[in-house]
Amino acid sequence: MTVSYHAEEEDEAFMATIRAAKKDLRRYMRQTLSQLPSDSLTQQSHNVMRLLFSMPEYQRARRLSIYMSMASGEVVTGLVVRDAFRRGKEVFIPYTYKEMPAGSKQATSVMDMVALHSLDDYAQLKKNIWDIPSPSQESIVSRACCLREKTSDDESKTIHGKALDMILVPGMAFDTLGGRLGHGKGFYDRFLDRYQDRYERSSDGPGTMPHLVGLALREQVLPEGQVVPTDSSDWQLDCLLVGDGRILRSPETTPSNSNTSSP
Repeated sequence: MTVSYHAEEEDEAFMATIRAAKKDLRRYMRQTLSQLPSDSLTQQSHNVMRLLFSMPEYQRARRLSIYMSMASGEVVTGLVVRDAFRRGKEVFIPYTYKEMPAGSKQATSVMDMVALHSLDDYAQLKKNIWDIPSPSQESIVSRACCLREKTSDDESKTIHGKALDMILVPGMAFDTLGGRLGHGKGFYDRFLDRYQDRYERSSDGPGTMPHLVGLALREQVLPEGQVVPTDSSDWQLDCLLVGDGRILRSPETTPSNSNTSSP
């Protein structure tokens, strides 16, 4: 019992240290990004788009999830939406909603990826409480989802979720080894946990996870040798595209013939 107690104490101390380090890094990044000139944001976003559009993984992807960018502080993604529709891809975007977990009396906020119908649909999105374009609650019934299963209009059949080939992931800070620091809500990490349970581990799933691609301004990437504080709940990226022209691939996913930077 004594060993177990001390181990639990050590785990709690470790998690407290990680939480404090994440909080400090977010504070530093918010201050840094608040001083970023708008022309630098625009130029770096265009640089990232060129990198993305040249990636074989992007060109092959039939279904991809694209985060809806905020007005400042992160790579702008509007060009990706337009390019994806032009290429005939299926485009999904994040949508958060309240869900009542089994055995719980309090609803929690969770995220799914829902389909955009067209560029006109994209243009009509309204901003949510985080100032991010998001579909209305009323429109969700008409949209394909990744995780939530729905019944058809006549309730004659179940409409299963759709698997993704690529997910473009936002963040506040990144490192050169695939580490990512989000905004602190845990939406993407929990979505990926649920996605893995739904698709990779199920008999009817595709058996693989989507390619996870982070989009970063150069100011968001820690110097080589420094790492983002993470714990076991944090997902690693397969690839990071940076506004200064770098493509940083995880060592496990770097192609042998790739002409990209890797740690």
